[in-house]
Amino acid sequence: MRIDELSPDSSLGEELLTLQRAAYAVEAEIIGDDRIPPLHESLDELRSKPLRWLGAVDDDGRLAGAVAWAETAREVDVDRLVVHPGAHRRGVGRALVKEVMTRAGERPVAVSTGRANLPARTLYERLGFALRGEDEVIPGLWVVHYAFPG
Repeated sequence: MRIDELSPDSSLGEELLTLQRAAYAVEAEIIGDDRIPPLHESLDELRSKPLRWLGAVDDDGRLAGAVAWAETAREVDVDRLVVHPGAHRRGVGRALVKEVMTRAGERPVAVSTGRANLPARTLYERLGFALRGEDEVIPGLWVVHYAFPG
């Protein structure tokens, strides 16, 4: 597996959107709620986000996962982490988040996920992220917020 910079404006845009929908469908199943905004994005909406992207490409040249973030001089905010359901438990998400952490340098890194998404929460906690709070973003849909360093 190699990690490459991605652009949703490239020919990988459709593959990235398909990956994102598959990954968020799994999260929707885990949390019992499909009102996750990226699950319903169009390709144009995906491309319009001012995010930086990295992709994990498997040995067959397929996109196994991707991470997108926004950054300022003071902070890095992981906006989304998506892993192909067939690549779960292979270290893809971990490798992508660790690469973002490396690129962040001394800046803190923030990330949020569904409160009931225990696999994602476990990943972030094992990487040293600390729980910073939770919010009900829309009625009945709760997210938790993490920060690194903790």
